[in-house]
Order: sequence, then C-alpha cells, then structure tokens
Amino acid sequence: MRWKINPLPDQKIVTALQETLKIDAILATLLAQRGITDFAEAEKFFRPSSHHLHDPYLMKDMQKAVARISTALEKGERILVYGDYDVDGTTSVALMASYLGNFTTNLSTYIPDRYQEGYGVSYEGIDFADNNDFSLIIALDCGIKAVDKVAYALEKGIDFIICDHHTPGEQVPDAYAILNPKQKDCSYPYKELCGCGVGFKLIQALHLHKKHVFEDLIPYLDLVAVAIGADIVPMTGENRVLMHLGLSVLNTKPRPGFQQILAQLKKKTFDVYDVVFVIAPRINAAGRMKHGSYAVQLLMENDTEQAKQQCAAIETYNKDRKETDANITEEALLQIEKNGETQHKTTVVYQENWHKGVIGIVASRLTEHYYRPTVVFTKSGEKLAASARSVSGFDLYEALECCAEHIEQFGGHKYAAGLTLLPEKYQAFKDTFEKVVTESILPELLEPSLKIDLEITLGDISEKFYRILQQMAPFGPGNMSPVFVARQVRDTGYAKAIGKENDHLRLTLTQNGSAPIASVGFGFGHLAEQIKHRAFDVVFSLDKNVWNGQESLQLKIKDIRVV
Repeated sequence: MRWKINPLPDQKIVTALQETLKIDAILATLLAQRGITDFAEAEKFFRPSSHHLHDPYLMKDMQKAVARISTALEKGERILVYGDYDVDGTTSVALMASYLGNFTTNLSTYIPDRYQEGYGVSYEGIDFADNNDFSLIIALDCGIKAVDKVAYALEKGIDFIICDHHTPGEQVPDAYAILNPKQKDCSYPYKELCGCGVGFKLIQALHLHKKHVFEDLIPYLDLVAVAIGADIVPMTGENRVLMHLGLSVLNTKPRPGFQQILAQLKKKTFDVYDVVFVIAPRINAAGRMKHGSYAVQLLMENDTEQAKQQCAAIETYNKDRKETDANITEEALLQIEKNGETQHKTTVVYQENWHKGVIGIVASRLTEHYYRPTVVFTKSGEKLAASARSVSGFDLYEALECCAEHIEQFGGHKYAAGLTLLPEKYQAFKDTFEKVVTESILPELLEPSLKIDLEITLGDISEKFYRILQQMAPFGPGNMSPVFVARQVRDTGYAKAIGKENDHLRLTLTQNGSAPIASVGFGFGHLAEQIKHRAFDVVFSLDKNVWNGQESLQLKIKDIRVV
C-alpha cells in the first residue's frame, strides 16, 4: 500500500496544547491534526456531552414537522412510520415508533420489501397507508427523491414528513416538511447526520415542544449509535456525541434486542468495532435474507424471552447471508477474469439470479479486491437493480450522474449508491461508467493507501500512552484510531506464522534496545522468514490482547516494509 503520512501541524499550536493540557508532544500533535487548537476544543473532544448537541429547531422545516405531528397526536390521526430495510432505516423506524408510542396507539410501522418494492418510498406502501386510513407518513432514511410518490400520496390526502440524509436531487418532493441537513437552503450547522440521527433530532424537537427533559431520550440512543456505526458516517461533531452517549447505553442498559446480540460476545465493554462488525450485520441480515420488519420487531421488543427467540432467527439469517455473499463474490471474480476485465478502471458485473439482499456486500468485497469503483447488478422484476461502492477520494455519486441517461433511478452518497436500469441499458451503462471513471479518476486513487498519523518510536509506547489514546474514542471516519509508523525495528527472533493456513504473523518487536512488545499482523504470515534478523519499517495501531483473562498491550500491524 501507499503510505501517506499526515502533515505535521503548526508547531506553535502543538506547544500551546502541550502546555495547556499537560500532555506530551505526540498526543498534542494528534489533537492538532484533528483540528483541536485550544483547551475549550480539547475539553469538548475528550468530554462529549448532550450540551454539545445543536438546537433541533435550527433544521429547516423542523417547526412545521413538530406542528404536524402534534396535530396528528391531538386529533388521534393514524400515523405510519416508514423506513428503509437497512440498519439505518430499521433503527430509525424503531426509534420513531417507540417514541410516538408513548403518546398514541394509532401508529404502525412499514418497511418495504427489498424484492417486491425495492429501496425507499413505494406506491405499495402508500396504498397500504390509504387502505388503512393513515393520514400521515413519517419517512425515515428515505424519501428525498420520492417526488412522484409523495405527489401520489397527496392525491390520496396523505401528508408526508421526510427525515433523510441522502443527497437531494434538483427537485424535492412536495412533502409537508422535509428534514435533511444536506438541503442547500438548510442552515443546520452539522450536515453529516445519518437517517436515524435526523429522526432523533425530530424526537428531540418534539420533546422540547412538550417541555420534557433531554435525559428522557437517552435510552433511545443505543439505536442512534448503531445507525451511526453501520452507515459509516463521519465520527465528528454531533455524530461523535451521539455515538459516545449511545455506547454508554449499549454498555449499561441496552434494549433487549441488542442485549441478546451482545450476549454472544465474551466482552466486558462494547465499542464501535462491535457495533459495525457484530450488531450491524445481524440487524441487516433480516432485510437482506427475509424482511426488514423482523429487525424492527427485535429492536422494539421489550420482553427478554421474546427477544432471545427473535435474535436466534436473525442469527440464522446472518449465517445464510455469509454463505450467499461468499458464493456470489466467487462467481463475480470468475466473471471478471473470464471477460478479461481485470485491468479495467471499474468493476461492473451482472447475473440475474444473484441474491439482491447481498449485492451491496459483494460490491464492497470486489472493491477491496480490485480497488476500483464497483457496481454489482442482479435482476429485480422487469429491471436490473444494483449496489455501487467507491474507493477513497472518488465521488461515485457524481460519476453516476454522468451516466444518468442510462439509469432509471439512483440515490446514495459519495462512496455508496443504489440504482436501477432497464436490461437493454446494461451494456451502455457499463461502457459509459468505465469511460467516465477512466477520464476522471486520479491514478493514485486506484491504489489502496494507508493513512499514517505520525512517526514514533517503540519506546514512546506505554500503558499510560494507550489509556490516553483510548480517551480519543469513539473512533470512526474523521476521527480514526491513531496509526503510527516506526522505523528500523527488529523481531527478537520468535517471529512465526500462525493460523490454520499460516497466513497470520505473530512476533515481538524491539527498536534500539527498547522493551520488547508483542505484535500481530493479520495476512502477513508469508513474511515470517523474510523479516527474521532484518530491520524493517512497520505501520501499526495499538490494541489490547486478552489471553487467559490477562490483558497486555500489543501492536496491530497494518503494513511492513523490509528495509
């Protein structure tokens, strides 16, 4: 990988932070690199608090949304809480329905069927609302592009409140209220909320309207934390505060659904990693393999025994998902090789019987494998549906806009999107997408890069140093766990390949007589012999290894260069 070491910040800021915070130069540099320049910002960073959240009424249309929901509650109108089938969508629906359920029983939830209805607001969902006398739909994590569907609902006398975070198109729906900080005319200070985050701002505003205290809302923040982690939104600003508060709920009093998932882990405390790699895939599995409504049921379940049974079912869906995505990934790799497309600047693959529920995961795996913008298609009714993923630094959404003439519908972010097109347009889209990316992508973006915060020595590492680093959590995009490089290190002579296939590396490193430190490198087993008795440079993060109940500091190796 290309090693990209972050530029050193202004030394005056580093020195000032050292003196003010009474910390060493390494920690002061890490803070300055994250944009922290004084004591007040550092305090906010190290002590995230609900006081740091913005006033929800700063968001465009918030007043209108609160007024409409308040009217619906007063009049006993039937409210339908509508959301997408992924983690962000299902947590959003569980959040809003749980909260509104405190004030009304005229409430129901709706998750579209991934296969019958596809992504976002559907005509079937609106017909369901109409047939069951719902007069208000609150759409979460979707709706910003549902211009025709919202118009269809209006014809039936149904109002829409849209809570979304996806990039709006040129025209927005004629909804009663649209809450989306990414609207050009929305002055809300923080633009990077996930769908569940926008939903939380709405219940925060409703709560303020009712003159209730913020502390009442804290039990809902486990849902928001899981959505933030799953949707890979920046771990900055409000997201970082909400994640901090939500992790506290997950670690002290999670709702029964999360409690049952977390019970499978033999850990005392849970962090962002557990959210992203343990909780999120299981919540997602319901919508991928069965139906997203199963996830909502689990997230809203208050009975522990019921939650245990529902969790067992979702665990089965997750195992099926793993098998399915592994098989499709293998087929896709063979297709690329067979078509002679290994040297292309994009990956675009299609097979009509691929499982629609896992093509997003397959797109991510193919992106990791070839490191280039990727689109994976399958058949969905009369059309082709796809999930797209990008590489760091390349705007996938803009590239898809350049292919719009071949696309029926698309939506998403800079790095991930979904789209549909007619079968006869597939080849034209594939050719155009390759052309657009080839002409616009910088060559270096097609090579995976490794971002490094700082060069340090192994002698700088201590338990105290690690403890302070951990106070910089929660980590995520925009505030990643610090990554370091150390030069001219050596193994003490015990390096060995480990694992079933000997594909991982365990070694003990020292540098210029420093105390030896245990290290592990996943996927580096092939270097075991090569590094013996030789100096090398190593990129790593710090981690805790737990063995037989004992904890010890270790380096988690990210790359090695033999000098």
